[in-house]
Amino acid sequence: MKDKTIDYILRATWQAVARMYNEEASKYEGSMAIGFALLSIDREDGTPSTAISTRMGMEPTSLTRTLKTLEEKGLIFRKKNPDDGRGVLIYLTDLGKEKRELSKNTVLKFNETIKQNISDEKLQHFMEVSDVINELISEKKVF
Repeated sequence: MKDKTIDYILRATWQAVARMYNEEASKYEGSMAIGFALLSIDREDGTPSTAISTRMGMEPTSLTRTLKTLEEKGLIFRKKNPDDGRGVLIYLTDLGKEKRELSKNTVLKFNETIKQNISDEKLQHFMEVSDVINELISEKKVF
């Protein structure tokens, strides 16, 4: 439709992607948020909780709820950071590593399917447009 705005297209596309990931994750008793959180945690060395929220683009309060869910599901455990006594490192359990691998494969499958259906040139243009939109927003050049 000619009257669709750029923000509408971005929002509708992201909602479709999120719905797709949530449907796939529900087959494994998970969610998109859980999958992305698992992907944000280093498989072997653990990750500071502050780094996870940055990687995911989440507010710390939302991350706290997600980490609590991950812990309740037996996917992560916490340890004091030996380099910073005030901080905590988040580690994956064996089950967490297994679910992380499922998440990784799901993301790779999505990417591969997109690449099979959209030319490299169009994908490059999409990345460039996305970069410009993010830059305009981060530099507060929109409002």
